[in-house]
Amino acid sequence: MMRIMRKSSVNIRTAAKEASHERIVSAAAKAIRRSGYDGTGVADIMKEAGLTHGAFYAHFASREAMLAEAADRAGAESNAVAASVIAAVPPEQSLQALLQVYLSKEHLEGIETGCPISALASEMPRQSPEVRRAATLRIKEMIDLVARQFPDWGQPSAHERALVTVAAMVGTLMMARAVDDQALSDAFCRATLKSLALAEA
Repeated sequence: MMRIMRKSSVNIRTAAKEASHERIVSAAAKAIRRSGYDGTGVADIMKEAGLTHGAFYAHFASREAMLAEAADRAGAESNAVAASVIAAVPPEQSLQALLQVYLSKEHLEGIETGCPISALASEMPRQSPEVRRAATLRIKEMIDLVARQFPDWGQPSAHERALVTVAAMVGTLMMARAVDDQALSDAFCRATLKSLALAEA
């Protein structure tokens, strides 16, 4: 009986720690997109997760370890959204649907929950190897997802077109967010949509 109770209390503590860890990573994944890597502090993340600053090291060996996990989570969330957009339309419409959603006004304004590449690309060269590695793996995943939408998927040509497409999507979103001129912001998105639609055809 005592052994069962001990096992049960261990399971409860483990579940509580996992739930706390999940809250921290979720808060950090939003924070890095909102404030950038350099603007994301441990104290703020722990407060947002409803935990004390002192509890941080029970979950992560370092701030960089938290940022790497946050980068991975943000990338996974973004790629999951892209995959769901693709799955919701016929195959011949998948790439155009993805482009429309990616370059939409909602995504442009939803930086905290949107694509982390467009939110953080300019900061990446200055990050630790573990943060860059986590982000790079998710970027490769995104490129592969786009490549799969081309009829010649599996060929070098599809991979090359996917590289150009992802670079154009990300770069356009960065430029559209950077300017304080709404008409110019809209024009960036429209021009890229038009150009990529022609390239696809």
